[in-house]
Amino acid sequence: MRNMSFWYTWDPLLRGLKNVTRRLGWWFLKPGDRVCAILKGQGLPLGWKVTRLGIFTVDTARAEPLDAITPADCAREGFPDLTPAEFVQMFTRMNVASGPEGCSPDERVNRIEFGFESYPMALFDARRAVRLMEEARRPRS
Repeated sequence: MRNMSFWYTWDPLLRGLKNVTRRLGWWFLKPGDRVCAILKGQGLPLGWKVTRLGIFTVDTARAEPLDAITPADCAREGFPDLTPAEFVQMFTRMNVASGPEGCSPDERVNRIEFGFESYPMALFDARRAVRLMEEARRPRS
């Protein structure tokens, strides 16, 4: 089973408000695939292990332009207060790995809809894990 990071959206994920994610990859996913949602997979402090948030099953995975997102899907992504234009702007800034300015608004993304099988991580524990990671990254004086 593969791990998928939800560093930016772990809070709405654990509150049950997020059941859609857009990714620049993950093209191999198909309905029925099981994935382990994790807090963060890269850039962990030395000696740290991934924090598992739960196991989900893929309902659908399809390619669509990023700027085709609807207000309803903004909410399903965990950002109910963002307009589609604001979501696209945030997504393009967060995905700078695809170029110096990030990805383009009309970039083809993988829209993944999913349902959770289990939530082993309590919301309190996820908040604690985030706080500990942020503390571990601060320079020591």
